[in-house]
Amino acid sequence: MQRREFITAIGGVATAWPLGVRAQQAGKIPRIGWIILGAPAGGFADIFSYYDSFRAGLSDLGYVEGTNIILIARSALGVPEALSGLIDELLHENVSAIVSPGPAIRVVREKVKSTPVVFAFSGDPVAAGFVDTLSHGKENLTGLSYMAVELNGKRLDLMKEILPTVSHVTLLTNPIHPGEHLEVAESQRVAAALGISLQYLQVRTPAEFDSAFRIMSDSKTQGIVAVPDNLIMLERTRLAEFAKDRRIPVISGWSEFAESGGLLTYGPNSRNFFRRLAVYVNKIVAGAKPSEIPIEQPTTFELVINLKTAKSIGLTIPPTLLGRADAVIE
Repeated sequence: MQRREFITAIGGVATAWPLGVRAQQAGKIPRIGWIILGAPAGGFADIFSYYDSFRAGLSDLGYVEGTNIILIARSALGVPEALSGLIDELLHENVSAIVSPGPAIRVVREKVKSTPVVFAFSGDPVAAGFVDTLSHGKENLTGLSYMAVELNGKRLDLMKEILPTVSHVTLLTNPIHPGEHLEVAESQRVAAALGISLQYLQVRTPAEFDSAFRIMSDSKTQGIVAVPDNLIMLERTRLAEFAKDRRIPVISGWSEFAESGGLLTYGPNSRNFFRRLAVYVNKIVAGAKPSEIPIEQPTTFELVINLKTAKSIGLTIPPTLLGRADAVIE
């Protein structure tokens, strides 16, 4: 299987000197704000790495920082109460647009009423009330959602493929994640069809993982499917280590999870996803209104398998599954 590229929903992208750059040559250099909730101190670089993907996307479009674009980045370092003041800082910088990946978008939406805002998060933007439909943005909001409900059933299919006799699986999810109820319903539907008893556990904060670990240990779960979102990603190493200690497979959605010790992931390429944010910024710089720009969702997905983890828990990955993998970690 060849690595597949993220497919856009809004048409082609200029590959040379972008319209936005040409349009602002005679005017002022656009100033773009970037704001995230981020991780607590110590995990900052890990979450902020997606900023590099965004910057790479801008470079692809011909932007050069300090020459034809200025980026002003802020992170609340995992402290929600700090977001409001940081947003005020960006607005005082007279930014042309604000890019807000992850859960910070909720606060950004409340405070920013006219400056264009580009969001990127794992939930359903319609269920969250950000937009009315995926066909276009709303007011000053537009962006990306990498939620795909059908992927949750596919991950259970993969669990059954690597463990044909599996009968008890835990679905670990953050209920704060907009649209989570749709993902749970799809997981329950597929689990019933596969003859799997599905244990549904919720985690809202890092502290709640300890309780979830105890419950999973007591229930002797045979596998874990972790619905990907910002919280799951922040705690991915702890979750992967727990699963290794119990010698059970854990599956999630973004390749970073497999890279951190999870058994396998199936979902969109997150680095390409954040790179796509540059296209939205380019359109806004060129004069497009957020309400005119459709919401993108991923349409192609990658399978990443951590063979080292498989060996450590005594699991043999079927050759047919290895042959379908986009990447294998050995």
